[in-house]
Amino acid sequence: MPTLPDLVRRQTDLDQRDLEWLHALVSDWQLLADLSFADLVLWVPQKRPDGAASWPPKAVEGWVCVAQMRPTTGPTAYPDDLVGRIVRTGKRGLIDVAWRERRIVREGDPEWGSGIPVREESIPILARHGGEAKMIGVIQRSTNLSSARTPSRLELTYLQSASDLAQMIAEGRFPVPGAEANLIRSPRVGDGLLRVDRTGRVVYASPNALSAYRRLGLATDLVGEHLGETTAELSETGQPIDESFIGMLSGKAHREVEVEAHGAFVQLRMIPLIVAGEQIGSIALIRDVTELRWRDRELLTKDATIREIHHRVKNNLQTVAALLRLQARRLRVPEGREALEEAVRRVGSIAIVHETLSHTPDELIDFDEIADRVIAMSGEVMALEIRVHPRRRGSFGVLPAAIASPIAMILTELLQNALQHGLAGRGGTLEVVVSRTEERISVEVSDDGVGLPPDFDPESADSLGLQIVRTLTESELGGSLKFGNREGGGTSVVLDLPLEPRPAGPRPY
Repeated sequence: MPTLPDLVRRQTDLDQRDLEWLHALVSDWQLLADLSFADLVLWVPQKRPDGAASWPPKAVEGWVCVAQMRPTTGPTAYPDDLVGRIVRTGKRGLIDVAWRERRIVREGDPEWGSGIPVREESIPILARHGGEAKMIGVIQRSTNLSSARTPSRLELTYLQSASDLAQMIAEGRFPVPGAEANLIRSPRVGDGLLRVDRTGRVVYASPNALSAYRRLGLATDLVGEHLGETTAELSETGQPIDESFIGMLSGKAHREVEVEAHGAFVQLRMIPLIVAGEQIGSIALIRDVTELRWRDRELLTKDATIREIHHRVKNNLQTVAALLRLQARRLRVPEGREALEEAVRRVGSIAIVHETLSHTPDELIDFDEIADRVIAMSGEVMALEIRVHPRRRGSFGVLPAAIASPIAMILTELLQNALQHGLAGRGGTLEVVVSRTEERISVEVSDDGVGLPPDFDPESADSLGLQIVRTLTESELGGSLKFGNREGGGTSVVLDLPLEPRPAGPRPY
């Protein structure tokens, strides 16, 4: 499916500023479709064969459909997708007239070409770039009349607001030049709508909009009240009323705001209606977001609790490491002291992961810092006279916590093994090389030490460290482990791991 930028760049002579205007229009034209109960089809002039960068209005030879929107408030007139379709001039007369005469063109009698009655209307699109105004396209508005009935007050208000917005599009006043970006979940027409006059007083409130204000604590009717003053009083916190807040809710500017009162949250979007250079009023879209905000607060509380748990686990692990270190100092048996010191390093590597998790809002970790700390911690055990130069090449990137903890422990064991056996008594270079794709990560730990013994077999090795590495790599992470001699001397251990953690289950050790 071709996108709007693709079609505009390949099929038209519009420039980047025109494309940005169309983007802003299309991002917000669901509002016009819902208020109109109609389909919207965006047509722009087809590129001329001679490649001219501009054209006089009468020189258009064809039209390209670059976007389409269906209403959520009524039946569609076009079940099929029209995006990418090209029609010649004369095939859709209302579009030609709207473009040529730069005015909104309405059709008297409905069309029956598709078997259903459709009322057609064409709205020229005027783009304003600084002091320059330029025609860049036409919106075809098509209303399915098959379910036509006597309109209610709500529907009449919708249609009047749609007519005002269409006129603003034709005058280059919508989308609003320089307006702030909408909130992520901007209110829609069906969420609730208020029609406000030029003085800021409400002349119509839809049932959903009135219900939202009831949740804020409104006990009277909203119609006839000044929207800015009433909203400020409902959300009053003992502070002086902000005049800019009242002015904004009076429809003086295109803005969005969220109001909290009595434990309820209501989102408002103000859209000034400016026709022929004069503000005739505004419309306000209202959405009750109380449940969403309470859910957000619950998630924030949950995240804070999880971070606090990680912090306490880290503290407990550090306490355990300190106790093991204290016990190791009291032992007179070298083998026992060495075993406890290895346990201290293992516990420390896990504590580093939990420390990082205690500072992150989710279960994702930038692992490079952890890897560097593990490498530095492993190098601290070597005697001062033995020079080892540990380094990392490549990036681990962001890893899920379920993968980060096992990798930290694996890395600790492999680095410790290289320092104690490959580089012991001689020093050298210790390197961690990381390569990553979208689905897998490969980690190579290599040194330029003495290399592996000729009879080395990782499957039958009785070293606790190697057993931990093999178990974590193969059983918990579902990866593979390969030992070998490094070219030029030394040892190389390569881990190949999937980035999707295995389902949680009991560990086999």
